[in-house]
Amino acid sequence: MPASIILFDLTWAAPDCPPLFSRLNLNFGPARTGLVGRNGVGKTTLLKLIAGELCPRSGSVSVVDTLGVLRQTVQVNPDETVADLFGVTDALAVLNRAERGEATDEELADADWALEARVASALGRVGLETRPETLLTTLSGGQRTRAGLAALVFAEPDFLLLDEPTNNLDRDGREAVIELLAGWRSGAIVVSHDRELLETVDAIVELTTLGATRYGGNWSAYRALKTQELAAAKRDLADAEKRVADVARSAQVTAERHARKSRAGQRKGEKGGTPRIILGGMKDRSEDTSGGNARLAERRREEALEAASAARERIEILQPLTVRLPPTNLPANKTVLKLDAVTAGYEPDRPIVRELSVTVIGPERIAVTGPNGSGKTTLLALVTGQLSPWAGTVQVLTDFAVLDQRVSVLDPATTIRDNFLRINPRADEFACRTALARFMFRAEAALQTVSTLSGGQLLRAGLACVLGGATPPPLLILDEPTNHLNIDSIEAVEAGLRAYDGALLVVSHDESFLEAVGITRRLELQP
Repeated sequence: MPASIILFDLTWAAPDCPPLFSRLNLNFGPARTGLVGRNGVGKTTLLKLIAGELCPRSGSVSVVDTLGVLRQTVQVNPDETVADLFGVTDALAVLNRAERGEATDEELADADWALEARVASALGRVGLETRPETLLTTLSGGQRTRAGLAALVFAEPDFLLLDEPTNNLDRDGREAVIELLAGWRSGAIVVSHDRELLETVDAIVELTTLGATRYGGNWSAYRALKTQELAAAKRDLADAEKRVADVARSAQVTAERHARKSRAGQRKGEKGGTPRIILGGMKDRSEDTSGGNARLAERRREEALEAASAARERIEILQPLTVRLPPTNLPANKTVLKLDAVTAGYEPDRPIVRELSVTVIGPERIAVTGPNGSGKTTLLALVTGQLSPWAGTVQVLTDFAVLDQRVSVLDPATTIRDNFLRINPRADEFACRTALARFMFRAEAALQTVSTLSGGQLLRAGLACVLGGATPPPLLILDEPTNHLNIDSIEAVEAGLRAYDGALLVVSHDESFLEAVGITRRLELQP
């Protein structure tokens, strides 16, 4: 399979910063490749280098085919239309003049009579119902993402570069992107944390601070290989720890043997009969042997300890987070939330939620789903008291906590530790550090200022502070918790929520996440 994109000895760094990549070598052929890695490792930067938007410090980027690039956010001008995004505004204007009988003979000769149908087909492939003259500013963020993807499909590039294409999309939008990539038969590099989307790729490239590793197959195949790596690392650790014990035991046996010989020689010397010069030589040789044995034992001990440390580091990287939380003691038959015939909105005579009735009993796990604009955020605002209903009643009958995308429950100016003690005023220092350690904030990591945390660390810190106390709140409300998180962070959050025994109310379009946290019921809202 010929390579369409070749990265050779690629090194890149921001000014006055250490290299993000160093001597990176990769190639991409006409296949679909998922690019994964932790936040900040350089996935988006790598796409920009391939697209020619950044220049490497050293090394080279060779691109054989034409590229189509989808950004994380589609920036628009106030008067920009869908047709402008497709680059067909002038060509459509010619067709409009032709319909009115105003086109010149030259324009008629060059007119693309199938253009409108091709534009409509591209929009249809991403599930977007709109017209070419629609202003982009009138579309939601998710709709603009779909329009940008449709423009790429329309341009028919040889290679797609997609940066988080399903972020901010509702369920229909995500399914349209997943279906598009599943049917794409040319090359593509997809930066994504969407595991459902990554199931459609042919290979996974994992980017780390140490470089890049390619794994054949889709996301499930990649995870299976990573599981094998974890098992191998655990075997290596067991072997290394056994070696440490064996070296210590061998050193002890050698030392005891040497001590016995020394005592025997000393007794023999005390009895007399051996010339002093010979005794001196025996003593020197004994000391040399003892010193040599000690140095050899120390070298073997250091090698064994180094191997054990390396194995532990691999396990620390590969081992999924597991969390144990105190129980909420929420009874199975207790009503924690009740909405009765609620109608609400933000503008008079334009209700977003209409006659909605919902009851949450016991530790139910409810997913709030629906297309963009169906009222999911409005529902959370009603439950949390940020919005009052126009009609009907909202009753929250237990303590609750909210984690939104900004994790606003945390004070960004203080440390994780200080936030924990503020949210859990009865906790002492030991309980605080123990709880934070469960969420991988150990020792100095607990003293990080919240404003310096990545998105994944921020949400993990929020979970630690809210759920790590002696008695977590019986109701937890989450608003799109996986947006902008890398997959490691998502899986860490999933582990924390699986250990939580309270009620969950979750707004999310991420089906893999909803399945992982054990959703028991769905509330589907309609616009």
